[in-house]
Amino acid sequence: MKTLVLGAGGVGGYFGARLAQAGSDVTFLVRPRRAANLIEHGVRVQSPHGDFTIQPQLRQAGESLEGFDLVILTCKAYDLDSAMDSIAPAMDRGCAVLPLLNGIAHLERLDARFGRDNVLGGTCHIAATLTADGVVKQLHDVHRIMYGERDRRITPRIEALDAAFRKTPVEAKLSPDIELEMWEKVAFLSTLAGMTCLMRGSVGAIAATPDGAALLTRYLAACCAVAEANGHKPRDAFVERMSKTLTDPSSTLTASMLRDLQGGGPVEADHIVGFMLGKARAAGIEDTLLAMAYTHLKVYEAQRS
Repeated sequence: MKTLVLGAGGVGGYFGARLAQAGSDVTFLVRPRRAANLIEHGVRVQSPHGDFTIQPQLRQAGESLEGFDLVILTCKAYDLDSAMDSIAPAMDRGCAVLPLLNGIAHLERLDARFGRDNVLGGTCHIAATLTADGVVKQLHDVHRIMYGERDRRITPRIEALDAAFRKTPVEAKLSPDIELEMWEKVAFLSTLAGMTCLMRGSVGAIAATPDGAALLTRYLAACCAVAEANGHKPRDAFVERMSKTLTDPSSTLTASMLRDLQGGGPVEADHIVGFMLGKARAAGIEDTLLAMAYTHLKVYEAQRS
């Protein structure tokens, strides 16, 4: 399987480098400044699972993107349109795209652009960032990726992708119901992002207050109800696990959206929180906390602009 990874930042750089390290044919599509850094230093990864460097194959805008079997897409939701333009030359003759964006709203836009049959389902759990000197740094030891055909078939292309990731140290899973996995993640992520941004603090700081744990639980319950209303009821084990995670008064967990907000950067307000709010209202689900979190983020965006 010949794979094109859009970008070489925290997520794309990490998973792409792991595939290349294990012997897969991987090429990174990058901007000129990043290309210069990678040509000089390679893709450098710092990880609790071992530091390593690979010498990457690179492409830049305007160069040929023919012959790829898979594109791994790891952009932020607010960059999706430009990202689709960048990978469009590769998306022909049966090439598939594996989006690892947060949330689930991007699937509709990718389907419209490239055709539903060419869009896989995928999600990942990793805290990784690109340092100022161009190193891909994994911040915690979790490095999990899940993928699957959205119609639940086991196809040669998904088997090839699974075989490639099984050669890496990454915790990889070919999911029999990848859209459920994605709905579960967005239910958790909307809760985490919405509440840590609204309260400007970690899960532990919120949970340690008199009403914080109850508010976190109520937000998660609303998001799980949204998922169920859309045909993807979260599993009991997931709800139990996430409830414990979100009510731990010792937790330092925050959403990357809070870090983006505190740094004055753009946020995925519409894609993560606004999406769930809209679905809650469509299903008649109580939405007060979601509306407060979304309003808070939209005020931030207006002030930022």
